[in-house]
Amino acid sequence: MSSSFTDLNNRARRVVESMRASQPEFRVREIRHASGGAILDCGVKAVGGIQAGLRLAAACLSDLASVSLIPASTELPAAHAIQVATDHPLMACMASQYAGWEVKGDDFFAMASGPMRLLARKEELIRELEFEDHSDCAVGVLETSQVPSEDVLGSMAEACGLPPSVVTLCVARTASLAGTIQVVARSLETALHKLHELQFPWECILSGVGRAPLPPVAETDLRAIGWTNDAILYGGEVTLWVKCEDSLIEEFGPRVPSNASSDFGDPFAAIFEKYGHDFYRIDRQLFSPALVHFCNLATGRTHVFGEMRPDVLTRSFSG
Repeated sequence: MSSSFTDLNNRARRVVESMRASQPEFRVREIRHASGGAILDCGVKAVGGIQAGLRLAAACLSDLASVSLIPASTELPAAHAIQVATDHPLMACMASQYAGWEVKGDDFFAMASGPMRLLARKEELIRELEFEDHSDCAVGVLETSQVPSEDVLGSMAEACGLPPSVVTLCVARTASLAGTIQVVARSLETALHKLHELQFPWECILSGVGRAPLPPVAETDLRAIGWTNDAILYGGEVTLWVKCEDSLIEEFGPRVPSNASSDFGDPFAAIFEKYGHDFYRIDRQLFSPALVHFCNLATGRTHVFGEMRPDVLTRSFSG
């Protein structure tokens, strides 16, 4: 699989630099370790906000997608939604945005997103994509309630084959406005990852748009994880422009949305509790948007699968 983009970390760095240069405007705070490595706090101790969240999501997508705050559908219990649109869905979502790198340290754990995953190449998914990045820097996004230590940043820099001085980690807790926005910006990514698990031919996917309602900012990270998951599972809507046989869409389509899972129908918090707060016991088929449209450029036909569940969102967001 080839791509004309071999500088995703440099692209993400330009987005991050725009926040770094205007920290008061974005309500973010830069922390420099002695090694020269940088942490850009967008919502751990810093206040962050809407614009920080939109830029955080854009950096996570290597600036290969537009990220915007839009009005939500009137049937959903939220005033606004986060929309992502891209003509480079595999590079933006799978090679960049997907949270596939487990980062561990003393009393620290987070899943890393962003294009630095291309440099570390720790995931089977990255090796399968066969994309290369020749940037001279690394940018990552961590959903965490802790500011990563110098040791954590150093180990990530080492995995990328770069000195810590050229590494930037952007961080925000889920229970922050910026953190909530960057998680809800993953509706398209979840659809693409689900298609990968189903072994749908990725080369058929040309463009994509995803949107999901923006929930309230929760008072705890655990509740925020539930609300942001529910936003996508029960209110997320994705459109994919593909080029393939209609029969292929008809074969895979019904298995893509979240209602293909036996766990569908309950708020994520209730599902999480049912499985003893063991994330890996939850049916993997659940993690996808509520509604998926396939627009076939080869035939002009549109196929729609799944269902929106505003009732579940109402129960979730008011719980």
